[in-house]
Amino acid sequence: MATRTDYKTCLANLGLFYSAAVWGSTFFIVKRSLASIDPVILVGYRFTLAALVLGGFLILRKKPLFAHFRKGILLGLFLWLLYVPQTIGLGITTASNSGFITGMFVAFVPIFSFVIFHRAPPLTGIISALVSLSGLWFLTRGLQTVNCGDLLTIVAAMAYAIHILFTDRIVKNGVDPYILSFQQFLFVGFASLIVGFIFKLPFAPASTDVVWVIFFLALFPTLSAFVIQLVAQKSTSPIRVSLIFAFEPVFAGLFAWTLGGEPFAPHRAVGGLLVFLALVISGLSSRKLLVGRVLHGVKHGEKRDKDFRFS
Repeated sequence: MATRTDYKTCLANLGLFYSAAVWGSTFFIVKRSLASIDPVILVGYRFTLAALVLGGFLILRKKPLFAHFRKGILLGLFLWLLYVPQTIGLGITTASNSGFITGMFVAFVPIFSFVIFHRAPPLTGIISALVSLSGLWFLTRGLQTVNCGDLLTIVAAMAYAIHILFTDRIVKNGVDPYILSFQQFLFVGFASLIVGFIFKLPFAPASTDVVWVIFFLALFPTLSAFVIQLVAQKSTSPIRVSLIFAFEPVFAGLFAWTLGGEPFAPHRAVGGLLVFLALVISGLSSRKLLVGRVLHGVKHGEKRDKDFRFS
Protein backbone atom coordinates (compact mmCIF):
# COMPACT_ATOMS: atom_id res chain seq x y z
CA MET A 1 0.00 0.00 0.00
CA ALA A 2 1.39 3.40 -1.01
CA THR A 3 2.28 5.86 1.73
CA ARG A 4 2.61 9.63 1.90
CA THR A 5 6.34 9.34 1.25
CA ASP A 6 5.66 7.34 -1.92
CA TYR A 7 3.35 10.07 -3.20
CA LYS A 8 5.91 12.78 -2.40
CA THR A 9 8.58 10.86 -4.31
CA CYS A 10 6.24 10.31 -7.25
CA LEU A 11 5.32 14.01 -7.35
CA ALA A 12 9.00 14.95 -7.09
CA ASN A 13 9.87 12.76 -10.07
CA LEU A 14 6.95 14.18 -12.09
CA GLY A 15 8.16 17.68 -11.25
CA LEU A 16 11.66 16.83 -12.47
CA PHE A 17 10.20 15.49 -15.72
CA TYR A 18 8.39 18.81 -16.13
CA SER A 19 11.68 20.68 -15.71
CA ALA A 20 13.42 18.43 -18.24
CA ALA A 21 10.55 18.91 -20.72
CA VAL A 22 10.59 22.71 -20.38
CA TRP A 23 14.37 22.88 -20.80
CA GLY A 24 14.15 20.57 -23.81
CA SER A 25 11.52 22.77 -25.45
CA THR A 26 13.74 25.86 -25.24
CA PHE A 27 16.88 24.48 -26.89
CA PHE A 28 16.13 25.78 -30.37
CA ILE A 29 14.63 29.00 -29.02
CA VAL A 30 17.93 29.88 -27.33
CA LYS A 31 19.95 28.83 -30.39
CA ARG A 32 17.87 31.17 -32.59
CA SER A 33 18.03 34.04 -30.10
CA LEU A 34 21.83 34.07 -30.07
CA ALA A 35 21.73 35.72 -33.49
CA SER A 36 20.15 38.81 -31.87
CA ILE A 37 21.66 39.02 -28.38
CA ASP A 38 24.97 38.27 -26.66
CA PRO A 39 24.81 34.93 -24.77
CA VAL A 40 26.12 36.35 -21.48
CA ILE A 41 23.60 39.22 -21.59
CA LEU A 42 20.79 36.77 -22.40
CA VAL A 43 21.67 34.74 -19.30
CA GLY A 44 21.89 37.94 -17.25
CA TYR A 45 18.47 39.22 -18.32
CA ARG A 46 16.58 35.94 -17.88
CA PHE A 47 17.97 35.20 -14.41
CA THR A 48 17.67 38.79 -13.15
CA LEU A 49 14.02 38.90 -14.25
CA ALA A 50 13.36 35.53 -12.61
CA ALA A 51 14.98 36.81 -9.38
CA LEU A 52 12.82 39.96 -9.39
CA VAL A 53 9.59 38.00 -9.85
CA LEU A 54 10.43 35.40 -7.21
CA GLY A 55 11.82 38.06 -4.86
CA GLY A 56 8.57 40.02 -5.08
CA PHE A 57 6.62 36.88 -4.21
CA LEU A 58 8.86 36.16 -1.21
CA ILE A 59 8.55 39.75 0.05
CA LEU A 60 4.76 39.44 -0.05
CA ARG A 61 5.10 36.23 1.96
CA LYS A 62 7.43 38.07 4.40
CA LYS A 63 10.28 35.64 3.82
CA PRO A 64 13.90 36.57 4.70
CA LEU A 65 15.49 36.98 1.27
CA PHE A 66 19.08 36.66 2.45
CA ALA A 67 18.87 33.82 4.97
CA HIS A 68 21.61 31.18 4.47
CA PHE A 69 22.94 33.47 1.71
CA ARG A 70 26.30 31.68 1.39
CA LYS A 71 24.53 28.49 0.35
CA GLY A 72 22.57 30.41 -2.29
CA ILE A 73 25.79 31.98 -3.59
CA LEU A 74 27.43 28.55 -3.79
CA LEU A 75 24.60 27.14 -5.90
CA GLY A 76 24.50 30.33 -7.93
CA LEU A 77 28.20 30.01 -8.75
CA PHE A 78 27.80 26.52 -10.19
CA LEU A 79 24.59 27.52 -11.97
CA TRP A 80 26.49 30.42 -13.55
CA LEU A 81 29.29 28.04 -14.56
CA LEU A 82 26.60 25.89 -16.17
CA TYR A 83 24.65 28.50 -18.11
CA VAL A 84 27.25 30.99 -19.30
CA PRO A 85 29.76 28.47 -20.77
CA GLN A 86 26.91 26.37 -22.19
CA THR A 87 25.20 29.35 -23.85
CA ILE A 88 28.49 30.69 -25.26
CA GLY A 89 29.46 27.20 -26.41
CA LEU A 90 26.09 26.71 -28.11
CA GLY A 91 26.91 29.63 -30.38
CA ILE A 92 30.25 28.07 -31.37
CA THR A 93 29.75 24.31 -31.53
CA THR A 94 27.08 22.19 -33.22
CA ALA A 95 23.71 21.54 -31.59
CA SER A 96 24.41 17.79 -31.44
CA ASN A 97 27.80 18.29 -29.76
CA SER A 98 26.27 20.64 -27.20
CA GLY A 99 23.46 18.20 -26.44
CA PHE A 100 25.76 15.21 -26.00
CA ILE A 101 28.47 16.96 -23.97
CA THR A 102 25.96 18.63 -21.64
CA GLY A 103 24.37 15.21 -21.13
CA MET A 104 27.70 13.92 -19.82
CA PHE A 105 26.66 15.34 -16.44
CA VAL A 106 24.89 11.98 -15.99
CA ALA A 107 28.31 10.32 -15.76
CA PHE A 108 29.84 13.17 -13.75
CA VAL A 109 27.23 12.93 -10.95
CA PRO A 110 28.38 9.54 -9.54
CA ILE A 111 32.04 10.49 -10.11
CA PHE A 112 31.80 13.80 -8.22
CA SER A 113 29.58 12.19 -5.58
CA PHE A 114 32.52 9.93 -4.74
CA VAL A 115 35.24 12.59 -5.12
CA ILE A 116 33.51 15.40 -3.17
CA PHE A 117 31.30 13.59 -0.66
CA HIS A 118 33.06 10.19 -0.59
CA ARG A 119 29.77 8.46 -1.37
CA ALA A 120 30.26 5.43 -3.60
CA PRO A 121 27.32 5.12 -6.01
CA PRO A 122 25.50 1.76 -6.20
CA LEU A 123 26.40 -0.54 -9.08
CA THR A 124 22.98 0.03 -10.65
CA GLY A 125 23.66 3.78 -10.51
CA ILE A 126 26.90 3.36 -12.46
CA ILE A 127 25.28 1.02 -15.00
CA SER A 128 22.29 3.31 -15.49
CA ALA A 129 24.60 6.31 -16.00
CA LEU A 130 26.53 4.44 -18.71
CA VAL A 131 23.32 3.27 -20.41
CA SER A 132 21.96 6.82 -20.29
CA LEU A 133 25.20 8.16 -21.78
CA SER A 134 24.98 5.66 -24.65
CA GLY A 135 21.39 6.80 -25.21
CA LEU A 136 22.56 10.40 -25.43
CA TRP A 137 25.14 9.30 -28.01
CA PHE A 138 22.37 7.86 -30.18
CA LEU A 139 20.18 10.93 -29.65
CA THR A 140 22.87 13.37 -30.77
CA ARG A 141 25.06 11.03 -32.86
CA GLY A 142 27.96 11.83 -30.57
CA LEU A 143 30.78 14.26 -31.18
CA GLN A 144 31.21 15.34 -34.79
CA THR A 145 34.08 17.84 -34.45
CA VAL A 146 35.82 19.31 -31.42
CA ASN A 147 36.39 23.04 -30.85
CA CYS A 148 36.60 25.56 -27.99
CA GLY A 149 32.80 25.57 -27.76
CA ASP A 150 32.94 21.89 -26.83
CA LEU A 151 35.48 22.59 -24.08
CA LEU A 152 33.21 25.28 -22.65
CA THR A 153 30.31 22.83 -22.72
CA ILE A 154 32.38 20.26 -20.79
CA VAL A 155 32.85 22.89 -18.05
CA ALA A 156 29.07 23.40 -18.09
CA ALA A 157 28.41 19.65 -17.78
CA MET A 158 30.73 19.36 -14.77
CA ALA A 159 29.12 22.39 -13.14
CA TYR A 160 25.69 20.84 -13.80
CA ALA A 161 26.66 17.67 -11.93
CA ILE A 162 28.14 19.57 -8.97
CA HIS A 163 25.07 21.82 -8.81
CA ILE A 164 22.81 18.75 -8.53
CA LEU A 165 24.97 17.25 -5.77
CA PHE A 166 25.22 20.43 -3.68
CA THR A 167 21.50 21.08 -4.15
CA ASP A 168 20.82 17.59 -2.79
CA ARG A 169 23.01 18.23 0.26
CA ILE A 170 21.60 21.71 0.99
CA VAL A 171 17.84 21.22 0.50
CA LYS A 172 17.83 18.03 2.57
CA ASN A 173 19.20 20.04 5.51
CA GLY A 174 15.99 22.04 5.77
CA VAL A 175 16.94 25.12 3.72
CA ASP A 176 13.96 26.89 2.10
CA PRO A 177 14.10 25.99 -1.63
CA TYR A 178 12.25 29.17 -2.66
CA ILE A 179 14.71 31.48 -0.91
CA LEU A 180 17.58 29.39 -2.25
CA SER A 181 16.20 29.71 -5.79
CA PHE A 182 15.92 33.49 -5.46
CA GLN A 183 19.51 33.76 -4.25
CA GLN A 184 21.01 31.65 -7.02
CA PHE A 185 18.95 33.49 -9.67
CA LEU A 186 20.16 36.82 -8.28
CA PHE A 187 23.79 35.71 -8.33
CA VAL A 188 23.64 34.34 -11.89
CA GLY A 189 21.80 37.41 -13.20
CA PHE A 190 24.03 40.03 -11.56
CA ALA A 191 27.28 38.13 -12.25
CA SER A 192 26.39 37.88 -15.95
CA LEU A 193 25.48 41.56 -16.24
CA ILE A 194 28.67 42.60 -14.41
CA VAL A 195 30.74 40.49 -16.83
CA GLY A 196 28.87 42.15 -19.69
CA PHE A 197 29.68 45.59 -18.28
CA ILE A 198 33.37 44.77 -17.74
CA PHE A 199 33.85 43.41 -21.26
CA LYS A 200 31.61 46.10 -22.80
CA LEU A 201 29.18 43.63 -24.33
CA PRO A 202 26.12 45.00 -26.18
CA PHE A 203 23.21 45.14 -23.74
CA ALA A 204 20.55 46.02 -26.32
CA PRO A 205 19.22 43.09 -28.40
CA ALA A 206 19.31 43.43 -32.18
CA SER A 207 15.64 42.44 -32.42
CA THR A 208 12.66 43.34 -30.22
CA ASP A 209 11.39 39.76 -30.63
CA VAL A 210 14.11 38.67 -28.20
CA VAL A 211 12.34 40.60 -25.42
CA TRP A 212 9.46 38.13 -25.49
CA VAL A 213 11.93 35.25 -25.54
CA ILE A 214 13.61 36.66 -22.41
CA PHE A 215 10.27 36.86 -20.59
CA PHE A 216 9.45 33.27 -21.57
CA LEU A 217 12.89 31.98 -20.55
CA ALA A 218 12.72 33.83 -17.23
CA LEU A 219 9.28 32.60 -16.19
CA PHE A 220 9.23 28.99 -17.36
CA PRO A 221 12.66 27.35 -17.94
CA THR A 222 14.23 29.46 -15.19
CA LEU A 223 11.72 30.38 -12.48
CA SER A 224 9.28 27.46 -12.54
CA ALA A 225 11.70 24.71 -13.59
CA PHE A 226 14.48 25.49 -11.09
CA VAL A 227 12.12 26.09 -8.16
CA ILE A 228 10.50 22.73 -8.89
CA GLN A 229 13.94 21.11 -9.10
CA LEU A 230 14.97 22.40 -5.67
CA VAL A 231 11.66 21.38 -4.08
CA ALA A 232 11.73 17.96 -5.75
CA GLN A 233 15.32 17.17 -4.76
CA LYS A 234 14.23 17.01 -1.13
CA SER A 235 12.45 13.73 -1.96
CA THR A 236 14.73 11.90 -4.38
CA SER A 237 18.37 10.99 -4.97
CA PRO A 238 20.89 12.96 -7.07
CA ILE A 239 21.48 9.99 -9.40
CA ARG A 240 17.73 9.74 -10.03
CA VAL A 241 17.65 13.50 -10.69
CA SER A 242 20.46 13.24 -13.24
CA LEU A 243 18.77 10.34 -15.05
CA ILE A 244 15.47 12.21 -15.31
CA PHE A 245 17.26 15.34 -16.52
CA ALA A 246 18.92 13.19 -19.20
CA PHE A 247 15.48 13.20 -20.84
CA GLU A 248 16.03 16.86 -21.78
CA PRO A 249 17.42 16.01 -25.26
CA VAL A 250 14.66 13.41 -25.64
CA PHE A 251 12.06 16.12 -25.11
CA ALA A 252 14.03 18.44 -27.39
CA GLY A 253 13.81 15.84 -30.16
CA LEU A 254 10.09 15.31 -29.56
CA PHE A 255 9.36 19.03 -29.73
CA ALA A 256 11.50 19.39 -32.85
CA TRP A 257 9.58 16.52 -34.49
CA THR A 258 6.04 17.45 -33.42
CA LEU A 259 6.21 21.26 -33.40
CA GLY A 260 9.34 22.09 -35.36
CA GLY A 261 8.51 20.00 -38.40
CA GLU A 262 11.75 18.02 -38.30
CA PRO A 263 11.64 14.51 -39.85
CA PHE A 264 11.45 11.48 -37.55
CA ALA A 265 14.90 10.01 -36.90
CA PRO A 266 15.15 6.32 -35.86
CA HIS A 267 18.45 6.90 -34.04
CA ARG A 268 16.70 9.38 -31.72
CA ALA A 269 14.04 6.79 -30.91
CA VAL A 270 16.77 4.28 -29.98
CA GLY A 271 18.48 6.92 -27.85
CA GLY A 272 15.24 7.78 -26.06
CA LEU A 273 14.60 4.11 -25.28
CA LEU A 274 18.09 3.72 -23.82
CA VAL A 275 17.63 6.79 -21.61
CA PHE A 276 14.32 5.31 -20.42
CA LEU A 277 16.01 1.94 -19.81
CA ALA A 278 18.61 3.71 -17.64
CA LEU A 279 15.82 5.12 -15.48
CA VAL A 280 14.28 1.64 -15.14
CA ILE A 281 17.64 0.18 -14.07
CA SER A 282 17.97 2.94 -11.47
CA GLY A 283 14.48 2.10 -10.22
CA LEU A 284 15.49 -1.52 -9.61
CA SER A 285 17.96 -0.31 -6.98
CA SER A 286 15.26 1.76 -5.30
CA ARG A 287 12.81 -1.14 -5.18
CA LYS A 288 15.46 -3.49 -3.79
CA LEU A 289 16.23 -0.99 -1.04
CA LEU A 290 12.51 -0.52 -0.38
CA VAL A 291 11.89 -4.25 0.05
CA GLY A 292 14.89 -4.56 2.35
CA ARG A 293 13.66 -1.75 4.59
CA VAL A 294 10.14 -3.15 4.75
CA LEU A 295 11.41 -6.62 5.69
CA HIS A 296 13.68 -5.05 8.31
CA GLY A 297 10.74 -3.12 9.73
CA VAL A 298 8.53 -6.21 9.87
CA LYS A 299 11.30 -8.17 11.55
CA HIS A 300 11.74 -5.58 14.28
CA GLY A 301 8.08 -4.68 14.62
CA GLU A 302 8.49 -1.16 13.25
CA LYS A 303 5.87 0.89 11.42
CA ARG A 304 5.86 0.63 7.63
CA ASP A 305 5.62 4.37 7.18
CA LYS A 306 9.06 4.86 8.66
CA ASP A 307 10.67 2.45 6.25
CA PHE A 308 8.75 3.06 3.06
CA ARG A 309 11.27 5.34 1.38
CA PHE A 310 12.80 5.41 -2.04
CA SER A 311 16.46 6.32 -2.37
